[in-house]
Amino acid sequence: MGTPFEDMADIDRLVHEPARLAITSALLSCESADFLFLQRITGLSKGNLSSHLSKLSAGGVVGIEKSTDGRPRTTVRLTPGGRVTVSAHWDRLLRLHEAAEAWTDPGA
Repeated sequence: MGTPFEDMADIDRLVHEPARLAITSALLSCESADFLFLQRITGLSKGNLSSHLSKLSAGGVVGIEKSTDGRPRTTVRLTPGGRVTVSAHWDRLLRLHEAAEAWTDPGA
């Protein structure tokens, strides 16, 4: 393990991208959410949200269910593995933050 700053280069980029981190963090607090709710709370356009959800789905982080109940409805939830991934990502960010705050240059 190098410095905390070197270790930051190895974070999970699939989850860490700001829009995807917002989506997955919102999903950590609930069992599932519909597309329009996620769009509203993240401020993403329909196209942007759809693109990010597709990437998260392809990576196995979220599951997407489409249904119709008089109108089309898309429901998104973290997969069990996705829930672990996002929680572990936040834990790692906190540890890296603490290590960066405590770090001193041994060569100084």
